Amino acid sequence: MRPLRLRRRRGGGPIAPEVVPRALLEWRREGTASPAPAGGGPGERLRVAIVVPAFRRGSGGHQTIVHLASGLAQRGHDVSLWLEDDEGRHADGEAPAHFAEFFGWRGLRPAFAGWDGCDVAVATGWQTVHRVLRLPRCGARAYLVQDHEPEFYATSASRTWAEQTYGLGLHCIAASRWLAGLLRDRYGASASHFDLAVDHEIYRADGAGERDGSVLFYARATTPRRAVPLGLLALEELARRRASVPLALFGEPGPARAAFAHCSLGVLEGRELAEAYRRASVGLVLSMTNISLVPLEMAACGLPCVELDTDCLRAEVGGALELAAFDPIAVADALERLLDDAELRARRARKGLAFVAERRWERAAGQVEAGLREALVA
Repeated sequence: MRPLRLRRRRGGGPIAPEVVPRALLEWRREGTASPAPAGGGPGERLRVAIVVPAFRRGSGGHQTIVHLASGLAQRGHDVSLWLEDDEGRHADGEAPAHFAEFFGWRGLRPAFAGWDGCDVAVATGWQTVHRVLRLPRCGARAYLVQDHEPEFYATSASRTWAEQTYGLGLHCIAASRWLAGLLRDRYGASASHFDLAVDHEIYRADGAGERDGSVLFYARATTPRRAVPLGLLALEELARRRASVPLALFGEPGPARAAFAHCSLGVLEGRELAEAYRRASVGLVLSMTNISLVPLEMAACGLPCVELDTDCLRAEVGGALELAAFDPIAVADALERLLDDAELRARRARKGLAFVAERRWERAAGQVEAGLREALVA
């Protein structure tokens, strides 16, 4: 099959086509594949097959999947990762090599020709759900839900299909207690949760030297739920008030269209990112849906962080972060409070470190394992 081509805006960059989930059509014609006899009783080793959507470098969602898959493997389970690429992004055959380079997992299977069944098949994004429903010889099926994906889209086929996947009977393993509650309350889904975690070998506060007085903003504009335009307005206001405060942006390879002087750090990963967190004085991350990994990793490095005051963040983090209303002045005010008040910065840093201390991937993998076993008995 030829990869989908991108059409171009007049005078602009490429427009990505919507996903065409061809397994959905197969599922509508044929229905869910018959289950195999369920194995994996209490304490027994599970064969877990995880289906991932198309990916690119820096995807926090795919990195979370790899952390959890590695944790399950360390707990003695047989774990495999499979690619469902309905975007045609990986038609060059290099997907396994790129996945290993980007996320550290070797052995991604780019097609289902060698499929031989499993105890639990796991969807990891709405694009993968119908494929998981069609896979034969599965004892059970589950759905790893990292965010409320319908909110990723404007009114569209993708938005509607994403909403529909939560009502297809898969047990959902959600990436926060808040998100599990939303899936149960809004869609009537069966849902458990796991807590997003931190690699404490990389993200740690020890070794932090003198903070440089800067504000560090996660400005990943290709992810609209990160509210980058709001952050840019807030930093513009902060720069108007305090021209001497250094401002740094990261998350995109190119410069931002910002109306203030700043340093663009590009796409940072791992230890380089942790070093940036240990240098800065205040972090800024804006999460409009579920909590992301970034404020947790900032907290683990002792960096006090401003986040949005949402139902999710209030439920998930308590006093570990400085929360601000969805308003550029309110966000600028929160940044200014932290810059001005050394005791507030120290208190947020202490609470942040305490909050993330138990958030380890080994623990998260145990929570996911419990969810997989719930799927087996559902």
